Amino acid sequence: MKSAIAWFAGNSVAANLLMAFMLVTGLFALPSIQQQSFPDIEIDVINVSVPYLGAAPEEVERGVCIRIEEELDGVQGIETLHAVAAEGVCTVSAELISGYDVDRALSEIKNAVDGISTLPEETEKPIVSHYEVSRLAVQLTVSGDFGERTLKAFSQRIRDEILQLPGITQVDLVGLRSDEISIEVSEESLRRHQLTFDQVVRAVKRSSLDLPGGSIRTLDGEVLLRTQGQAYTGPEFENIVVVTRPDGTRLMLSEVATIRDGFEENDRSLRFDGVPAMMIAVYQVGQQRVLDLVDSVKAYVQQAQAELPPGFSLTVWRDSSQSLRDRLDILIRNGFQGFILVFVLLSLFLRLRLAIWVSLGVPIAFFGALALFPVLGTSINLATLFAFILVLGLLVDDAIVVGENVHTHQEQNENPLSAAISGTQEVSVPVIFGVLTTVAAFLPLVLAPGMMGQMFGQIGIVVMICLFVSLVESQLILPSHLGHLKIRARAVGPEQSGVRGAWKRFQDLMAGSLVGFADRVYRPALERALSWRYVMLAGGVVLLVWTIALVGVGRVPFTFMPSVESDYVKAFISMPIGTHISRTEEAVARVEEAAFRVQTRLNEEYRDLNEPLMQHVLSMVGGRSGRSNSGSPGAAGASHLGEVNVELVGGQDRPIDASAVVRAWREEIPELVGVESLSFKSALFSAGEAIALRLGSPDSADLERAAGELKDELARYPGVFDIEDTYQDGKRELKLAILPAAETLGLTLDDLARQVRQAFYGVEAQRIQRARDDVRVMVRFPEEQRRAIGDLERMRIRTPEGGEVPFYSVATIDSGRGFSTIRRTARERVITVSADVDEQVANANEIMADLFEDFVPILLASHPGLQVSLEGEQREQALMGDGMVRLGIVSLLIIYILLAVPLRSYGQPIIIMAVIPFGLVGAIGGHLLLGKPLSMMSLMGVAALSGVVVNASLVLVHHVNARRSEGIDIREAVKMAGVARFRPIVLTSLTTFAGLTPLLMERSLSAQFLIPMAISLAFGVAFATLITLLLVPCGYLVLDDFRRASRSPSGRYSASSSAPVDAGMPPRGPVPSIGLSERPDSQTNAGR
Repeated sequence: MKSAIAWFAGNSVAANLLMAFMLVTGLFALPSIQQQSFPDIEIDVINVSVPYLGAAPEEVERGVCIRIEEELDGVQGIETLHAVAAEGVCTVSAELISGYDVDRALSEIKNAVDGISTLPEETEKPIVSHYEVSRLAVQLTVSGDFGERTLKAFSQRIRDEILQLPGITQVDLVGLRSDEISIEVSEESLRRHQLTFDQVVRAVKRSSLDLPGGSIRTLDGEVLLRTQGQAYTGPEFENIVVVTRPDGTRLMLSEVATIRDGFEENDRSLRFDGVPAMMIAVYQVGQQRVLDLVDSVKAYVQQAQAELPPGFSLTVWRDSSQSLRDRLDILIRNGFQGFILVFVLLSLFLRLRLAIWVSLGVPIAFFGALALFPVLGTSINLATLFAFILVLGLLVDDAIVVGENVHTHQEQNENPLSAAISGTQEVSVPVIFGVLTTVAAFLPLVLAPGMMGQMFGQIGIVVMICLFVSLVESQLILPSHLGHLKIRARAVGPEQSGVRGAWKRFQDLMAGSLVGFADRVYRPALERALSWRYVMLAGGVVLLVWTIALVGVGRVPFTFMPSVESDYVKAFISMPIGTHISRTEEAVARVEEAAFRVQTRLNEEYRDLNEPLMQHVLSMVGGRSGRSNSGSPGAAGASHLGEVNVELVGGQDRPIDASAVVRAWREEIPELVGVESLSFKSALFSAGEAIALRLGSPDSADLERAAGELKDELARYPGVFDIEDTYQDGKRELKLAILPAAETLGLTLDDLARQVRQAFYGVEAQRIQRARDDVRVMVRFPEEQRRAIGDLERMRIRTPEGGEVPFYSVATIDSGRGFSTIRRTARERVITVSADVDEQVANANEIMADLFEDFVPILLASHPGLQVSLEGEQREQALMGDGMVRLGIVSLLIIYILLAVPLRSYGQPIIIMAVIPFGLVGAIGGHLLLGKPLSMMSLMGVAALSGVVVNASLVLVHHVNARRSEGIDIREAVKMAGVARFRPIVLTSLTTFAGLTPLLMERSLSAQFLIPMAISLAFGVAFATLITLLLVPCGYLVLDDFRRASRSPSGRYSASSSAPVDAGMPPRGPVPSIGLSERPDSQTNAGR
C-alpha cells in the first residue's frame, strides 16, 4: 500500500485521472440506475391457487385445501404451510426455508400439485406461482356519469393508448367486471318445452363453434376447410337451434331463454369524487425507472385531458413516485446543508485549501458509489437515499486524518510532496483498519433477516460502498493534491490585509482556541479523571445502567417501526357476511359523505395552501383495494366489504399529519347500524399490525372461544383500538340431502347436487375470446328466480327416465351458517387476533409483555391444545431482533480482530470496544431530548455507531503506545496522547454530527421515518467522544493496574511507579506510529 501511495502522489496525472474516472463514471451511470420508491423485497413463498367457483369455504377446505396440504407434506424446502379456504377459491402458501432454491421449490410443488387426481371436477386448473410484490408506478381514474359498458370501453381505450407510450409494458384495469353472457332459462320454460339444462348446454356447444377441417390439395393449390359458426354476442346466441322437431319446426334459444350480454355477477363498483369510475394501474417492471414512467404517463394525461369527450374525467390518483421525489428533495437539501456545515467546520480549524480538498472527498465518494450501483444491482430508493445522508459526515473522517497529518509534516518545512507521501503512509494502517471496523459495524444491517432486513440492508451496502470509495480517495488521490499545495507562512504580514488577512487571523484564532481548550481545560480534567479512575469508571457504568433502565421502565418508549405517513387515508368497512349489496352501499355512502364534509371544512381552514388539503375521495363497494377479499385473491361474495380512500396533499406541503385527518374523519362519521367493523389506515407501509397473535387448535369451537377471550382482554387496555380477528360467521347455508324415496326414481345425490348447481350457480357452456376479453357463457335460472328460498322449493328435479318431480319431494333442507373464511397453518385451523395501538397513549411492546406474563398462561391452561404465536409487527420484530443479536455478536468479534491486528494486543481492543455501550447512552439520551421513541431504526443506528466510535479510541490508544515505546511513563503518555489527539477526535465527531444536523432539524413529514437512525448515530458519536477522551484513558490505566497486580508476588503494586509496564501490549520496541508528530505538545493528530 505504501508504494501505491507514493506512486500516485508522485504521478498527479494518474491521481487526477482516477478522480475524473470516479466522477465521470458516476455521472454516466446515473441514467441507467433503476429508480424505485422502495427496494425490491424477495419473499420466499410459493402460492397455489385453485378456483372452486360456487363452493362454500368448508367445501373448499375439505375438497381442495386439505388434499393439497397432504400432497405437499414432505416436499423438500417447505418450512410452513398456510392455507385459506374462501368462497370459491383455495389458496395454499408454502413458506420456504431461508436460502432454499426458489426455482427448485416451485418446480417440485408444481409437480406435486399436478399429480393430485382427486380434486373435485368443478375446480379449475391450479395456478402455482412464486409470490412477487407488484411495483405500482401510478394509478389513474376514469370517471363520468355513464353506464358501466361505456366507462369500460373508454377505460380500455385509455389503457391501450398508455401501452403505446415508450417504456410502458404493464397496464391493468381495476374496478371493472368481466364480460359474461348469461343464458337464463326459467323453470316454467324448461317444463313447457320439456327440456333440461343439459340439453340447453349441449345445444350451445353443438351449434356455437369454429372448427378447422383440414385442407383439399387441388391442382390449383391447397384449399383450407373451416367450419365457422361461433357465436360471440347475445343476438348471435339467440339464433342457436335447441331442438328440431319431426315436423321440421325449430325451437330457437331465444324462445327458451333470455340472453343477457352483460357482466359477471359480482357487486364491485367504484366511485371517484361521487361519480362512477374505473381505475387504470401502471406498473414498473424490471429495470424501468419509476420517475420516467410517471412523467410519461402524466404528460399523456395532460394531453388527453384536452381531448376528452364531454362528461369524462381522467385524473392521476396515486403517484408512487412522489415519495421518491420527496426523499430526493430531502437528500439534496439536507446533503447540501450538511456538506456546507462540514466544510465550514473544516475551514475553521484547517487551512482553506486543505479544507476544500478534504471536503471534495464527499462528492467523489458519492459519484464513485453511484458508478457501482448498476454493477451491484442497487437502485435509487428510500433506503439508499437515506444511506447517502447517513454517511455524509463519515466520509471526511479518513480524509481529515490524512490531511492533518500531511499538513503537520509540511509545516515542519518538509518538501510538500515528500510530506504528503510520508504523512499519508504514517496513518495508512489506522485509516484502513478504521474504515474496516465501520464496515464491520454495518454488517448486521446487510445480513439482517426478515422483510425489514431486506429493505434496510441496502443502507448498509451503500454506506460500505461509500466508505471504500472514500478510502481509495484519501489514500491515492488526496495525497497527490496535498503534495502540490503551495505552503505559505502562517504569520499575517502587512501584505495579508483585507478579507484574506482577516480570514487568516480568524482561522488562527479558532484553531488556537481549540488547542488552548485542550491544554487549559481538558488536560486538568483528564489529570483529575486519571487520579479518580475507578470512580470515573464506576460512574460510567452507573450512567449506562441508569440509561438502559429508562427504556426498561418506559421512560423512553420503544416501537418496532416508526410510522411512515402516507398521502392517502383509508377507511375499511366490513358488514356481516352475506349482507345485501344495497346495505353495504348505504354504509359506504355515509362514510363517503363524512369524508366530503371533512374535506370542505379542512380545505377552508387551510385555504392558504397552494393546493387543497384533501384532494379526492375514492370509494369502493364489494371489495377492498388494499386487502384481499374474504382473505384471498379471487374470492367471491365480497358484497359485505367496502372502502373509502382520501387523497391528501403531499407530505412536503401538508400542515397536519394524516392521523389528524383520521381523527377528524372518525368524529364526523355517524353511528353505522349493522357495521361489524370500521378501521382506518394512514401509514405508507408497516411490518404488520401493532398487536397480532395467531391462535391454533384442533378444536374449532374452542378456538373461537379463545379468540373471543383474547379480544375481550385487549379491549381492557387504554389506547388499543380496531380490535379484529380473522374469524367471521359466514353466509347462511342450506345443506341439501336426498330422501330415500328419490332412490326409487333412479335419482342419486350427484343428480340432485348437479341440477341445483346448474340452476342457481349455473353451468359454463362455453368460454370464448372476444377481443381482449375472456367471456364465459353461463346457463342458469333467471336472477329473479334465484332470490328466495321458495325458488329452490319450487324447482323441479329431472329423473333419468325423463320425468320431473318437485324438489321438496326428493330432498331435505338443513339450515345453518358456515364460515366466511377458514385459515389453516401447519394443517390445523387458526384465528389471528389483531389490534392497533395509539402510541400517544400506550406502547405495543409493553402490552404484549403484559399479555404473555399474565393472560396468555391462563388462556393456555383453560384451553387444552391451544397454541399461541406472534404475527404481524411482533413476529417481524422478534425475527429481526434475534437476527440482529446474533449478527451483532459476529460484528463485534470482527471489530475486535480488526483492532487487535494493528494494536498487536489482546487486551487493548477491549478498552477501545468498551466505548460501544456508551454510544447507546448517547442514542437514548438523544431520543429523550428530542421526544422521539426508540425504534428498530434507532437500534440500526446504534449498530452502525459501534464501528464509528471505536475509531477515535483506536487513534488515542495507538498514540499512547507510541509514547510508551519511547520510554515515557504510562500516566504521562496517556495525558500527552489525550491532549495531542483532542483536536482530531473532536473535529471528526463534529463533522459527523454536522453532516446529520440538517436531517435532525428536518420537519418534513416525509423525513420523520429517517430521523431515529440519525439521532442514534449523531448523539451516540457526540457522547462517545466524551467517553473516549475521559474513560478510555482511565480504562487504559486500570488495565495496567490489573497487569501490575497480577505480576506482583504480594498482589500489590505501586501506583506511582514510572516503569512502562505492559498493559496488554507487546514488549518495547518500534510501534507503528499513527500520529502526525511525536512531540508531546503536538497540535496535530491522526483523527479517526
